[in-house]
Amino acid sequence: MPRTRSALASAAARLLAALVLPIVAAGPSIAAAGEPPQVGLGNLAGLFLQRDGSLIQYSSHAREAGQIDAWEIGPGKTVTLVDHHGAGIVRRWWMTMIQYEEIELLFRRLIIRCYWDGESDPSVEAPLSDFFGLGFGEWHDYASLPVSATSGGFNCGWPMPFHKSARITVENRTHAAVNALYFNVGIETMNDVPAGSLYFHAQFRRIAPTRRGEPVTVLETVGSGQYVGTVLSARTLRGTGLRFLEGNEEVYVDGEQKPSVMGTGTEDYFGSGIYGLTGTFDSPNHGITVLDTERNRFSGYRWHIDDPIPFKKSLKVLLQHGQYQNESVADYATLAVWYQTHPHPRFPPLPAELGSIEPSAAFQIPGMIEAESPEARASASGGTLQTMDMAEYDGSWSGDAQLSWRDAEVGDRLTLTIVAPETKEYSLEGYFTRSADYGDVRVLLAGRELAVIRGYATAGVPTGAIRLGRVHLKKGENFLFLELAGKDARATGYLVGIDGFRLGP
Repeated sequence: MPRTRSALASAAARLLAALVLPIVAAGPSIAAAGEPPQVGLGNLAGLFLQRDGSLIQYSSHAREAGQIDAWEIGPGKTVTLVDHHGAGIVRRWWMTMIQYEEIELLFRRLIIRCYWDGESDPSVEAPLSDFFGLGFGEWHDYASLPVSATSGGFNCGWPMPFHKSARITVENRTHAAVNALYFNVGIETMNDVPAGSLYFHAQFRRIAPTRRGEPVTVLETVGSGQYVGTVLSARTLRGTGLRFLEGNEEVYVDGEQKPSVMGTGTEDYFGSGIYGLTGTFDSPNHGITVLDTERNRFSGYRWHIDDPIPFKKSLKVLLQHGQYQNESVADYATLAVWYQTHPHPRFPPLPAELGSIEPSAAFQIPGMIEAESPEARASASGGTLQTMDMAEYDGSWSGDAQLSWRDAEVGDRLTLTIVAPETKEYSLEGYFTRSADYGDVRVLLAGRELAVIRGYATAGVPTGAIRLGRVHLKKGENFLFLELAGKDARATGYLVGIDGFRLGP
């Protein structure tokens, strides 16, 4: 139906409110008419209100004629960007650098630290890249509401209040000098920040490899405050794929036994879906900056600006890795961002290794005829065959994989090809998997039963070598048959897992 002018005006007002209110909600409300403006209005809604303080900028500008507007940081050295005395709020922080000598993962090996009100332990300690939302020490252009990396410049707009002093440093942990570090740090000065203002914190952690059965700790702190963001860069170290993304976020507030925040998957937490179905993206509060399916890497950011997580006594933030029991073996590097009261607990030490950690090679049994390999030419009279990645499971499977036979019925047969180098008698070993939903198989060669393999176990485990006896093989192709024979009464299914076979003298 036609819309009236008043209806259009009302709709426009609602749209304006929808656009403005979320921004205003991130800081204190606008002061009523006749009242002094409140501290913290870092958005368009507060620009028309008079401020009593001033803005000063610490920067790398040249102090003398003929110098460049940049600083050098020698290897192993630390420089102080800001040493401010008095109350204020860090409003803007910009950095870039020109590096004439190539330094591997330079952005990961420059360490940012912030100290508020004379504290001896920093409230911010993180590699430069992770602090500005970038994983793996790599540059990727992106823009979010509080931080961004755009056309060579790092930008941060997190408000960072302090009552007495602020000190910001950068440490160079590389082997060579940083030739030209440019920076601007803007501070809004004032007589004092409001009572109850919380201090800004950012903490970097890394665990590689992750521990089976244990989630990754992103943050564990005591005090009162609110959690406002996570940066994650993760990579599979054993096996293939991005199965670590199956893990959920868990947030425990004030010592609770069950998490008040429990998610549905890591990529869901970072605002995407189905392992980042359509690729990388950026948005104001969440994004994916790295989605590398060839090297099994993921990096993303998630800001809790519209949904900060408050706590009064303590906070613990965890990320699961894997679908079931934190089974994925991966490299997890995280940045936690939050505001809280002082004093804060001392941060754990930064990891010794900040650079790239390469995946481990797959476990191999010498001489193994891998059941899942094309050379084995597996086929089945019933059910389906697929290669199953076993790298995330306890135990060792050759090639970190097995051939999985599913949906078969008793009497169905699976055929495997064994190529003998010459006609003679060999010893034959088989390697299988046992689990709670696995069935039993008869192993047959040339019409002779070699063994019956019992598939049941309370948990998934490799059998190791099972001696199948001595067999006569002709040179070239020989056919080995596995016949589904039934199952243990305790087994819940008829699955079969075959790692492979090995010939011996």
